[in-house]
Amino acid sequence: MELDPILIARLQFAFTITFHIIFPAFTIGLSAYIATLLVMWVGTGQDRYQRLARFWTRIFAVSFAMGVVSGIVLSYQFGTNWSRFSVFAGNIVGPLIGYEVLTAFFLEATFLGIMLFGWGRVPRWLQVLSSIMVAIGTIISAFWVLAANSWMHTPTGHEIVDGVAMPLDWWAIVFNPSFPYRLAHMLNASFLTAGFVVLAVGARYWLSDRHPEQARIMIKMAVVLLAILAPLQLLIGDQHGLNTLKHQPIKIAAIEAHWDSDKPVDFHIFAWPNEAAQTNDWALSIPNAGSLVLTHKLNGLIIGLKDVAPQNRPPIKTVFFAFRIMLAIGFFMIAAALIGAWLLWRGMLLDTRWYLRIVSHSWWTGFVAVVAGWVTTESGRQPWVVQGMLRTADATSPNAASMVLSTLILFVIVYAIVFAMGIYYINRLIERGPQGRAVEPPEQGSGRRPLSSAHDAGREALARGS
Repeated sequence: MELDPILIARLQFAFTITFHIIFPAFTIGLSAYIATLLVMWVGTGQDRYQRLARFWTRIFAVSFAMGVVSGIVLSYQFGTNWSRFSVFAGNIVGPLIGYEVLTAFFLEATFLGIMLFGWGRVPRWLQVLSSIMVAIGTIISAFWVLAANSWMHTPTGHEIVDGVAMPLDWWAIVFNPSFPYRLAHMLNASFLTAGFVVLAVGARYWLSDRHPEQARIMIKMAVVLLAILAPLQLLIGDQHGLNTLKHQPIKIAAIEAHWDSDKPVDFHIFAWPNEAAQTNDWALSIPNAGSLVLTHKLNGLIIGLKDVAPQNRPPIKTVFFAFRIMLAIGFFMIAAALIGAWLLWRGMLLDTRWYLRIVSHSWWTGFVAVVAGWVTTESGRQPWVVQGMLRTADATSPNAASMVLSTLILFVIVYAIVFAMGIYYINRLIERGPQGRAVEPPEQGSGRRPLSSAHDAGREALARGS
């Protein structure tokens, strides 16, 4: 069987981006949570917030490192597997990625060391400031990456010169039509991802009667946050969908498995799209619900898949089912958040063990939803790598399929080892839980820690390591 080099290159990029994206999605939300805990520590003077912040900082450090390592590979693939894309779009995508390094990475590199190792060695205000700056750095990183990715979906602010995209208006390039919706949707998804991890860990501790003080804080803070953000994500997603309908109508048609432009759009709860027959073999649907959501009219019409040639359609099944996975998890998140908020309001949250058992196993929901959403977005753009301008088949490097396949196999093996080790270590940190007493910052104006405190901290670090 002859291997398709384009398919193998796409699989390699899909594998590495899927592995990579779960870590930024987690660390963006987690860094904001750590910063919030430290602000509460300063505001209340209660050391329990500091202990909890130190606990989550250790987990953040592992996740951040794995995200950086897995992200480096992606940059190299632009040159190794997607050189024609780099030639066409490099004058736009290259600077945007470079701005991420110059702003986000430099900011994070400046303050990350203090955030991780400054406990008890720097004044309290500097420890808090460092955590806030790292949190801001993760958001700036998302800003530039999503600006580049959004331009590929809704390209503006450029001209084509000798087959190469040249920038004309950087404001139009960065703030392209889909960018605000993608940024809001992704940032909110990151906060939800971290929120459900924090809620799951807190529920696990509370059910096992371990670290009850910290567990109470985690559960209550997470429930309040999720009760706001989970319904908000539904509203953001709705606006994002309307924007996509305007600029990428075929993607919406694939999401809805909608074939005929002269028929109202049913919302298919489940269906089995048949691309060869250009119909759905079986469907469980809500009549006209898709029209109501997308056009705000009961019998509203949108473009159907039959209006474009088969070679210009995205992979229907992939887009259709990935979107429904994301949507199902989203509704679970909303239900879990609102039920938790109601239980908290009634004063029964910590006594409702069935609820805590469910959410203690829900840590994975945000990660799967993010990956499913990313698959929906990127697969729905096919067959274009830059919408309407550069087809995926024309963007790859002239590599032999066997060479790309061999590196893909190598990536799978290496990533499996790295991922397994990282998850194992994170689970060990969670199993150990918030340990040690609060660390006092150096005396005002001293600039350094007392020798006895440093000695105690060293012994504590050795004990943790053993």
